[in-house]
Amino acid sequence: MQSARVGSPRGHRARIAIFAVAIVGALLPPLAQAAGQTGTLERVRQTGKLTLGYRADAGPFSYKDDSGKAAGYSIALCEKIVEQVKAELGLSALAVEWIPVTLDDRFRGIQQGKVDLLCGAASVSLSRMKEVSFSIPIFPGGIGAILRADDSPALRDVLSRKPPSGPFWRAHPARILEGKTFSVVAGTTSERWLAGRLDTFQLTAKVVPVDGYDSGVRRVLDRGSDVFFGERAILLDIVRRDPSARALAVLDRQFTYERIALAFARGDEDFRLVVDRTLSRLFESKEFGDLYAKWFGKPDQDARTFFRWTALPE
Repeated sequence: MQSARVGSPRGHRARIAIFAVAIVGALLPPLAQAAGQTGTLERVRQTGKLTLGYRADAGPFSYKDDSGKAAGYSIALCEKIVEQVKAELGLSALAVEWIPVTLDDRFRGIQQGKVDLLCGAASVSLSRMKEVSFSIPIFPGGIGAILRADDSPALRDVLSRKPPSGPFWRAHPARILEGKTFSVVAGTTSERWLAGRLDTFQLTAKVVPVDGYDSGVRRVLDRGSDVFFGERAILLDIVRRDPSARALAVLDRQFTYERIALAFARGDEDFRLVVDRTLSRLFESKEFGDLYAKWFGKPDQDARTFFRWTALPE
């Protein structure tokens, strides 16, 4: 192959290319170092503080207890992660700031660097993965339904029965669901799922989005909505803890299967490793059974299998 002559246009372009490569190569270490400094672990090392976000209305995953402190299953997991971050960085002390978040701003807080780790009941979805990253799953969640215990047996039967074959909504008399009023929490996977079911099977029903689980339950109690759809574990927790909700019934049926996980900033692989390693070791430990039982009851075989398959090997 003929080489470029000195002074020729081709030789001039070659010298520019070599010079550019040299400049980029010289800049790579500082750029990589700068990128590392924006990571959660490095920021925590510098500030001595870890900021955790949580929803105060998502029990038993996360809520505010009678003393005003963050509590719940996800909170307990995040506290284990705090201990591991402290050990990983060799810190003698680590301040933890708990910040209440809403459904509207929970992921935005992570993107803006206001929240290091979201400790709540977020379902993993492809659209959400454009905004944040997720840990390994912490719970096998899914959409459930709550309605009044004294409501029409036909409505409960339609929603509860599992047809032997064919799509669920089409397999039952549409007239029972026609004209009903359904509620979901705005901005959740339940809202998208319900809209899809109604559209696919061309059912005429009114959907009233609400701003939270308490509002959804209240609408059913006041007969403003016939059914409220949401994360089944949260619905069960509301009925268990709220005396006024005992007039309601949570269906045994779970309509979807969703992975609930902790959320943090995209691209922060060093922090991901600490989070996932902490969860994996915890899921395989003897203490996890008691921790899980505190919030959900003794784990059955399905739950034990879920966490055994979820935990990552070292």
